[in-house]
Amino acid sequence: MSYFAAAVVRDDSGWTAAEVSLRGATDIDEVADRLRDVDQEADVSLLFVEADDAYLVILRLDEGEDLRVFGSDSAFAEESRLGQLLVGDLKTSVTGLDGDDEPRPAAGGDDDESEQPAVDPEADPVGDADLLANLGISAQKLLTLCGTEGMLPADVTAEICEVLGCADEVEELREV
Repeated sequence: MSYFAAAVVRDDSGWTAAEVSLRGATDIDEVADRLRDVDQEADVSLLFVEADDAYLVILRLDEGEDLRVFGSDSAFAEESRLGQLLVGDLKTSVTGLDGDDEPRPAAGGDDDESEQPAVDPEADPVGDADLLANLGISAQKLLTLCGTEGMLPADVTAEICEVLGCADEVEELREV
């Protein structure tokens, strides 16, 4: 299984990015430790793990604490050891959708988007879809991005990082 793991961390000076190796990690706590090691003083630390152009997992730490995890598809846990490590312990439903756990279609109203994108009916997102809400990506937006047919995990990461203001930093990591 091939993967790309990029940490983006925010402190008083803004966002910085670093690639993170997950080789040899034995549990989710060790992955969280590797994210903490990128910047011990970060206010917000995010880790985007893209695997085989099919799966995306986002981990979040606030001030190094309170690990929150979202996975684009629970099937990742069945597909690989890395998937089991990252999302294997998550319950099968998504949290962060105002009480009910089922994704809802995005509300219309955008003048330039009269048609909703085709959503992958096979995807079964898991974890905390609300983990980026206070950074400008609502749970519904995250679920829509992850479930849009034709969107690769790298595309979803790029869209999220564009909103966060760290797209250039992550793109530089891809080019190395």
